[in-house]
Amino acid sequence: MTPRLLLILALALLLAACDIPGMGPDPRIAQREADAKAIGGACRHALRGIEDCYRLNEKASKTAVFDGWKDMDQYMRDNKIEGQAPTVGVAVAEKEEIIEDKKPADEGKEKTADARPRNGGKTSANSERL
Repeated sequence: MTPRLLLILALALLLAACDIPGMGPDPRIAQREADAKAIGGACRHALRGIEDCYRLNEKASKTAVFDGWKDMDQYMRDNKIEGQAPTVGVAVAEKEEIIEDKKPADEGKEKTADARPRNGGKTSANSERL
Protein backbone atom coordinates (compact mmCIF):
# COMPACT_ATOMS: atom_id res chain seq x y z
CA MET A 1 0.00 0.00 0.00
CA THR A 2 1.11 3.44 -0.66
CA PRO A 3 1.75 5.85 2.18
CA ARG A 4 -0.91 8.16 0.78
CA LEU A 5 -3.60 5.47 1.02
CA LEU A 6 -2.51 4.60 4.58
CA LEU A 7 -2.73 8.27 5.58
CA ILE A 8 -6.27 8.57 4.18
CA LEU A 9 -7.38 5.40 5.98
CA ALA A 10 -5.82 6.54 9.27
CA LEU A 11 -7.44 9.97 8.98
CA ALA A 12 -10.85 8.44 8.18
CA LEU A 13 -10.51 6.07 11.15
CA LEU A 14 -9.64 8.92 13.52
CA LEU A 15 -12.46 11.18 12.34
CA ALA A 16 -15.08 8.43 12.43
CA ALA A 17 -15.18 8.34 16.23
CA CYS A 18 -14.63 12.06 16.74
CA ASP A 19 -17.28 14.46 18.01
CA ILE A 20 -16.69 17.71 16.21
CA PRO A 21 -17.56 20.67 18.43
CA GLY A 22 -20.57 22.59 17.21
CA MET A 23 -21.97 19.70 15.21
CA GLY A 24 -24.18 18.28 17.97
CA PRO A 25 -27.44 19.67 19.31
CA ASP A 26 -27.35 22.97 21.14
CA PRO A 27 -27.17 22.32 24.91
CA ARG A 28 -29.42 25.33 25.60
CA ILE A 29 -32.27 23.67 23.70
CA ALA A 30 -31.88 20.48 25.73
CA GLN A 31 -31.83 22.56 28.93
CA ARG A 32 -35.05 24.40 27.98
CA GLU A 33 -36.76 21.08 27.24
CA ALA A 34 -35.66 19.68 30.61
CA ASP A 35 -36.88 22.83 32.38
CA ALA A 36 -40.25 22.62 30.65
CA LYS A 37 -40.63 18.96 31.66
CA ALA A 38 -39.77 19.89 35.25
CA ILE A 39 -42.38 22.66 35.15
CA GLY A 40 -45.00 20.18 33.98
CA GLY A 41 -44.10 17.73 36.72
CA ALA A 42 -44.23 20.44 39.35
CA CYS A 43 -47.62 21.60 38.13
CA ARG A 44 -49.01 18.07 38.39
CA HIS A 45 -47.59 17.62 41.88
CA ALA A 46 -49.15 20.94 42.88
CA LEU A 47 -52.58 19.71 41.69
CA ARG A 48 -52.72 22.26 38.89
CA GLY A 49 -54.50 21.47 35.65
CA ILE A 50 -52.50 21.37 32.46
CA GLU A 51 -54.29 24.45 31.10
CA ASP A 52 -53.35 26.45 34.20
CA CYS A 53 -49.79 25.26 33.82
CA TYR A 54 -49.69 26.47 30.22
CA ARG A 55 -51.13 29.83 31.22
CA LEU A 56 -48.66 30.32 34.07
CA ASN A 57 -45.63 29.31 31.95
CA GLU A 58 -46.23 30.80 28.53
CA LYS A 59 -42.58 30.75 27.47
CA ALA A 60 -42.13 27.03 28.10
CA SER A 61 -42.68 24.50 25.34
CA LYS A 62 -46.21 23.12 25.62
CA THR A 63 -45.23 19.66 24.42
CA ALA A 64 -42.43 19.36 26.98
CA VAL A 65 -44.68 20.72 29.75
CA PHE A 66 -47.31 18.13 28.85
CA ASP A 67 -44.70 15.35 28.79
CA GLY A 68 -43.53 16.31 32.27
CA TRP A 69 -47.09 16.61 33.54
CA LYS A 70 -48.00 13.20 32.09
CA ASP A 71 -44.86 11.52 33.48
CA MET A 72 -45.50 12.93 36.95
CA ASP A 73 -49.15 11.89 36.76
CA GLN A 74 -48.16 8.30 35.99
CA TYR A 75 -45.49 8.32 38.71
CA MET A 76 -47.94 9.65 41.29
CA ARG A 77 -50.57 7.05 40.35
CA ASP A 78 -48.07 4.18 40.46
CA ASN A 79 -46.72 5.17 43.88
CA LYS A 80 -50.05 6.38 45.31
CA ILE A 81 -48.70 9.85 46.01
CA GLU A 82 -51.12 12.61 46.87
CA GLY A 83 -50.41 16.02 45.41
CA GLN A 84 -49.87 19.12 47.48
CA ALA A 85 -52.06 22.16 47.10
CA PRO A 86 -50.14 25.19 45.86
CA THR A 87 -49.27 27.69 48.56
CA VAL A 88 -48.92 30.59 46.16
CA GLY A 89 -52.18 31.12 44.31
CA VAL A 90 -52.78 32.54 40.88
CA ALA A 91 -53.15 36.30 40.90
CA VAL A 92 -56.86 37.03 41.13
CA ALA A 93 -58.12 39.75 38.86
CA GLU A 94 -58.95 42.82 40.86
CA LYS A 95 -62.57 43.69 41.17
CA GLU A 96 -63.48 46.50 38.83
CA GLU A 97 -65.13 49.34 40.64
CA ILE A 98 -67.49 51.64 38.79
CA ILE A 99 -67.75 55.12 40.19
CA GLU A 100 -70.61 57.22 38.93
CA ASP A 101 -70.39 60.99 38.97
CA LYS A 102 -73.25 62.60 40.78
CA LYS A 103 -73.61 65.67 38.58
CA PRO A 104 -76.95 67.34 38.18
CA ALA A 105 -78.48 66.31 34.89
CA ASP A 106 -79.09 69.09 32.37
CA GLU A 107 -82.79 68.61 31.88
CA GLY A 108 -83.35 71.31 29.28
CA LYS A 109 -80.21 70.67 27.26
CA GLU A 110 -80.03 67.50 25.27
CA LYS A 111 -77.16 66.66 22.99
CA THR A 112 -78.00 66.03 19.38
CA ALA A 113 -75.96 64.45 16.64
CA ASP A 114 -75.99 67.60 14.48
CA ALA A 115 -74.73 69.93 17.20
CA ARG A 116 -71.82 72.19 16.28
CA PRO A 117 -68.49 71.83 18.04
CA ARG A 118 -67.56 74.55 20.51
CA ASN A 119 -64.67 75.84 18.41
CA GLY A 120 -67.01 77.04 15.65
CA GLY A 121 -66.39 74.19 13.23
CA LYS A 122 -62.64 74.75 12.98
CA THR A 123 -60.41 71.74 13.26
CA SER A 124 -57.41 72.02 15.46
CA ALA A 125 -54.01 70.42 14.92
CA ASN A 126 -54.66 68.05 17.79
CA SER A 127 -57.90 66.69 16.34
CA GLU A 128 -56.23 65.97 13.01
CA ARG A 129 -53.66 63.75 14.69
CA LEU A 130 -56.29 61.53 16.21
